[in-house]
This record gives sequence, structure tokens and C-alpha cells, in this order.
Amino acid sequence: MIVLPFNLPSLHLFFIPPYDRNGQLVEALDPAYVADVLSRPPFVQISGVCNVRDLGSYPTTTPNLITKPGYAFRGAEVSNITVQGMQQMRALGITTVFDLRSDPEMQKYSTPIPTIEGVQILRAPVFKSEDYSPETMARRFELYASGTTEAFMKLYSQILDHGGHAFGTILRHVRDRPNAPFLFHCTAGKDRTGIAAAILFKLVGVEDHLVCQDYSLTRIGREPDREKVLRRLSKEPLFAANFELALRMLTSRYDTMHAALSLIRDRYGGVEAYVKNFCGLGDDDISIIRSNLLVAAKARM
Repeated sequence: MIVLPFNLPSLHLFFIPPYDRNGQLVEALDPAYVADVLSRPPFVQISGVCNVRDLGSYPTTTPNLITKPGYAFRGAEVSNITVQGMQQMRALGITTVFDLRSDPEMQKYSTPIPTIEGVQILRAPVFKSEDYSPETMARRFELYASGTTEAFMKLYSQILDHGGHAFGTILRHVRDRPNAPFLFHCTAGKDRTGIAAAILFKLVGVEDHLVCQDYSLTRIGREPDREKVLRRLSKEPLFAANFELALRMLTSRYDTMHAALSLIRDRYGGVEAYVKNFCGLGDDDISIIRSNLLVAAKARM
């Protein structure tokens, strides 16, 4: 029988704090629980970077094939990576980092691109500069803050509509550099990064429930940066006036990604059609990408 070489933590086994009226977790998680989960796969330790996970070792719909371990990593912004973190990144073999943030976003939050010896950081913004005007940001924050699945689908449709070039850049790396591990990130490693991860997962046949579980792990992965995120949000008028809205920004719900996968199928014709129509890749490219993302699984007796 082919099984995961690690156990995905069940979000139903959380230390359960109070919920907001939308049923979302809003208070800090048990630190001991967080530390335990972050110390185990699929989480990976890179000092100064939170929410880093290996997308490898997930079973697929192709018998005896799993996603390649130690190749594709997802995370949050790398601006505060420490010297130790740089060493850890190199030890993982990561040669390339794809930054999905916009230039105005980096300037707004004072999170420049670091210099990491031996690692190339490539800009692959999902949104153009004009998409981060104060007016557009306010509307986007309102979508986040509502906390509803419908609102997130509006946001995720924007990510999908605008992100074809960025996601195509990552996919071309997989096509052309199968032996060069990489990491991709946005600010929190949740929404843009989550959609990018979903595209990679679904392109090789990872089941929906595993894609959703991976997405929901961001609730734990972001916890070390919880206070920093809340301080940043408190500077925005929308959240300064209503702290509960800021807390909702920390959620990462299974059903949100489940709805996003349905969105990709219903609106974009499925992930393969999306990759062709929005990322500019063809059948041969997709075949190579699949081959480069998959390896033989080892049976566990």
C-alpha cells in the first residue's frame, strides 16, 4: 500500500480557541502544538522564514508515483531570512526563489529582496503595480476581511486572472530545471502561494483533499509571525477600527481551497486548461512538467 511518509496534522485536533461568528479561528494556537507540528514534515525549517513546506511525497492518482520530495517548496516572504536560514536554504539545495509579490507591496511593508549567496531570487509578481493602488488594496482587504468563502473566490479569481505569467514562470522552471530545487512565496505564503501550489499539485494528480489539507496548514505555519502580521494590519484603517477583521486574516480554511479547486474546474476548465490558456504552455510542456514533478513511491508494508 502506498501511503504518505508523514502524517498531515488534523486541524480538528487543534487546541480549540474561541471562534468568530463565521466559525473561524481567531485566537492564538497552543504554542506546544504549533512547535510540534512545525518540527515535522511537510514543514521545513528556514530561520527567518515562516510557513515553509515541502510539496514532495504526496501520492497522486497515478499508481506508485508521488510528488518529488526536496524539490518544490512553498513559504512566506524571505526578507527577514537569517544567516542560519541562508545556510538551511542552501542545505536544502534550493537554487531559485520565486517572489510573487508586487514592487509596491515590498515598498509598502519595507520587505526588500535579500541577497542569498548561491540562490537566485526571481521576481514573478502576480499583480501589476497598478493593482496595488490604495483604492484597490482597500477593496482587496475588504474581501479578505469578510471571511466568507464567496469573498475569497472573488479574490482567487483575481489571482488566477492576473497570475498566469507568474505561475508560468514557475512551471517553466520545473520543465527546464528538474534538478534545481526551488521555493516560491508571496507575503504570507497563503493565497497567491496557495494557488500556485494547487496548480502544481493538480497538474500531477494530487487528490483534492490533500491539496486542501496542505492549504489549511498555513493556519499553523503563520503562527510564529502572528504578532508581526497583526501589527502590520493594525496600520490599515479597515483593521484598526475592527480588530476581529484583522484576526480573520490569519485563517486558512480547508473549504476555501476546496471552493478554489471547484472554481478552477468550473470557470477555467480545469488546471490543465488554465495552464494552457493563461500560462502559455502546451501539451508537451505539461507532459515534461509532470515527469519532472513525479518520482516512484516506495511501498510501506
